[in-house]
Amino acid sequence: MKKETQLIAAGRSKKYTQGVVNPVLQRASTVVFDSVAEFKEAAKNRGNRALFYGRRGTNTHFALQEAIAELEGGAGCALYPSGAAAIANTLLSFVKAGDHILMMDTAYEPTRDFCDKVLSGLGVSTTYYDPMIGAGISELIQDNTRVLFMESPGSITMEVQDVPALVKVAKDHGLITMLDNTYGNGLQFRPLDHGVDISIQAATKYIVGHSDVMMGVSVANEQHWPTLREQSYLLGQCCSADDAYMALRGLRTMAVRLAQHEQAALTVANWISKHPLVDHVRHPALPTCPGHEHFKRDFHGSNGLFSVVMKEGNQAALDALVEALHHFKMGFSWGGYESLITTGLTMAPLRSVTGWAHGPIIRLHIGLENVDDLIEDLSQGLDVYAKVCAQA
Repeated sequence: MKKETQLIAAGRSKKYTQGVVNPVLQRASTVVFDSVAEFKEAAKNRGNRALFYGRRGTNTHFALQEAIAELEGGAGCALYPSGAAAIANTLLSFVKAGDHILMMDTAYEPTRDFCDKVLSGLGVSTTYYDPMIGAGISELIQDNTRVLFMESPGSITMEVQDVPALVKVAKDHGLITMLDNTYGNGLQFRPLDHGVDISIQAATKYIVGHSDVMMGVSVANEQHWPTLREQSYLLGQCCSADDAYMALRGLRTMAVRLAQHEQAALTVANWISKHPLVDHVRHPALPTCPGHEHFKRDFHGSNGLFSVVMKEGNQAALDALVEALHHFKMGFSWGGYESLITTGLTMAPLRSVTGWAHGPIIRLHIGLENVDDLIEDLSQGLDVYAKVCAQA
C-alpha cells in the first residue's frame, strides 16, 4: 500500500467507523460493564485498545493511535495534549535520578527548557551536542548516559542529522534513541525504519494541519512501547476525543497538503536565495542547508518550513519586515494552512555548543496561499527591510 493510500485507510476498521466513513466521535470518562467477567476482561486488555476508562481512550482515540502507529511503523502510539508534553513525558518515561541524556544543540526551545529547568531538578543531567557530530557522538557518552535525543531538521537553523550514524553508536552503547519527527511527520521520514526507538511529533503541526488543535504523539517500537504506554498513563497523559477526531480528519488530507506546501516552499526558497540581502537559505532540500546530503539519502520529501539567513540587519529592520507583510503573519507554531514568519537577530541564546556566527535569521512557513502572492509580499517586505538597514 502506498503512503497516500495508507493515510486514507489507516484507523478505519469497522470497529471504529461502525459502518460510516469516518471513525465515530466517542466521548467518555466512565465506561460501564454488564458483568464482573466483562469488567475483568476489560481490565486485562486495558493496554491493548480496549474500552476501560476514559483516560485510557475511546474508540476515537484508538483509531487515531492505530493510524499514526501504522504511519510511523511502530508498535503503538501514545497521545498527549501538546507536542511539548509528548517530548517531556516520553523523556520522563525512561529516565530517573542519576541518568544522563544527550540532546542536540539545535533543540526546540521548550525541549531545552525542560532539560535545563525540570530534568536537572530531578537529578537528570544533559549534555548538548553539535547536531552534525555523527559518529563522533561516542566521545560524549558517559557510563550513566541513558538517552540519545535527536531532532532532524533542527529547530529554526534546520541542520539535518546523520541519524543512522548516531543510532549505530547509540545501539553499541545500549542507549534509547528518540527523535522529534515533527518535520518528517511519518510520511516523509520514518525514524523507526532507521533504527530509532521512539518517534515523537507535535501533531499540532501537519497531522492536524489547520491551527486549531494542540496535540502530541509518541510512537515506540515493540521493545519500548509497553513502558511508554504505561508510564504515560501513570503520568496522566490524555487528550480529548474531539481533538482526536480533528487529528484523524487532518490525517486524511496530509499528503495532498504536504505536496502543495513542499512545491510552494521550494519555489519561494529558490526565489529568495537570489535576493541580494540573503546570505543563504536553510531549506533541507537545497545544498546550502547543513546536512543536505543526509536529507537526500533519508527523506522522501520536504514541507513548507525553512529559514533564511541574512547578510546584515538589525532588530529594527526585522520588526519593520514583519509589520510590512500582509500574507505572512507573525506567530508561533507552523504546519497549518497559513503562512507564518518568525525572526531572530541571533541564535546564540539558544545554543550552548555550536554558537551562531551568521547574520539575522528569518523562519518562514509557506502555507497554501498562491505562491505568486507570497513572493510579492516578501519582495515588498524585503524592500522595507533594506530601507531600515540603510538608515542604521
